[in-house]
Amino acid sequence: MARGASASVRDWSGVLYRWRWVIGAVGVLVVALAVVHWARARPGYDPYGWLVWGHLTIHGKLDTNGAPSWKPLPFLFTVPYALTGVHALTLWMVTAVAASLAGVIFAWRVAFTLVDAPPEHRYAAYLAGLVAGLALLGIDGYLHTILSAESDTIITTLCLAAIDCMLQRRHRWAFWMWWLAALGRPEVWPVLALFVAWAWRSQPAMRRQMVAGVALAPVLWFGIPAVTSKSAFTAGSLAERSPRQLHGDKITGTLDRFSGLDAVSVRLAAALAVVRALLRRDRLVVLVAGFTGLWLAIEVAFALHGWPAVPRYMYEAAGTTCVLAGVFAGRVVLDAPRALRWLADRLPVRGTTWLAAPATGGVVAAIVIVAFAASVGHTARHRLVDERHDLALQRERTHQIAQLRQAITAVSGARVLACGTPNIPIAFQSILAWDLGTNTGELYVSARHEREHPIPLENIYPHSYGWQLFPSNWTTPAQRAACRGLLYRTPA
Repeated sequence: MARGASASVRDWSGVLYRWRWVIGAVGVLVVALAVVHWARARPGYDPYGWLVWGHLTIHGKLDTNGAPSWKPLPFLFTVPYALTGVHALTLWMVTAVAASLAGVIFAWRVAFTLVDAPPEHRYAAYLAGLVAGLALLGIDGYLHTILSAESDTIITTLCLAAIDCMLQRRHRWAFWMWWLAALGRPEVWPVLALFVAWAWRSQPAMRRQMVAGVALAPVLWFGIPAVTSKSAFTAGSLAERSPRQLHGDKITGTLDRFSGLDAVSVRLAAALAVVRALLRRDRLVVLVAGFTGLWLAIEVAFALHGWPAVPRYMYEAAGTTCVLAGVFAGRVVLDAPRALRWLADRLPVRGTTWLAAPATGGVVAAIVIVAFAASVGHTARHRLVDERHDLALQRERTHQIAQLRQAITAVSGARVLACGTPNIPIAFQSILAWDLGTNTGELYVSARHEREHPIPLENIYPHSYGWQLFPSNWTTPAQRAACRGLLYRTPA
């Protein structure tokens, strides 16, 4: 009887192990769905624009002129999601949150592997993974970006997944992770190029798929805008006109923005991990550090070119910094006893054998870890307060978005477009475009041009308890007739 039960447990364990990635993916999706339901937030400006791309594509009307800047990665999802109609919004949010939360798993796995703990001290690797995962979620603005369904946290996950695949020698998976990340941020292009150059010689069996991927990437980045906008390089042109670009010293400004992402203690721990890796010639840790440095160098170059270098564009480098901080924590646990034994052997005084005792090393390691955790604690508490405040604002914004949809439904979206150009604050342009099923760029109104050359407008503005809609600048009787009855004010 006992043998049969034992065999059954082993069989179930084998099944769970074989399907661990599928089970893990389903688990992350369930958690993401719960988070989306609990948070009651809505996507930011860009994700609504990506949803518009999907809607317009299935209707043969894709237009990539105007914001948001073109990137192929979300387009791969929002096009098929558009087939579900209004459900595309929920599908994208769950996808974005799930992919972003998966970054914690890959940060944990990379730190776990890099610590390289022996089986009898595997707890050091678990500690490294825990520190890396928590530090990732502690990046300034990271949770806000996740709940806003932006792509930057997704790309961070893809980069960490690519590094994990390389460490596990799953080179084909690594290539496609880098490739997907490269469809989201141009900073990944040099990293992908370096990987392809290495894999071309060391993994010749991958050459066909690498050729296919490398050939397809520029088609997605430049071919689609070439036929749907004024220029194949429209994304770069929009980035150069960003109001968030740096106006002082571009190098120090970029580095300042990066330094604000991770807590000081996290960056110090990562630096110590890199110093140890250089001294011990730990090539893998040095390579991860090299990725961080390369990303920053590319971001500085982009800033010098005139692109904005906003902090969330550096989440990927901040993410690997978190991994290196986790490596520091794990190595402290492993190296403290060895360092004390080395010190005891070289001290010229007697009575220092207690330094070599395993318990002493454990106490010293615990003190260092507790000190590290305490130093991060203040920053963590501050960011939790900020995130709670931000979540409250996001829920108010969700209510405001629902009221906007009610207002548009009340007066009819088709009549709004027939009356004139919708004139709405820029923060709501992509949201209104999604509600109206039109291109975001068509909702842009230049105040200066409108004063010099008045055009019919349907003004849509928020007020103290909702929205108000009213037409202006009628120039012909036909326009007056089209706009008749388009006055609306959210009931108090």
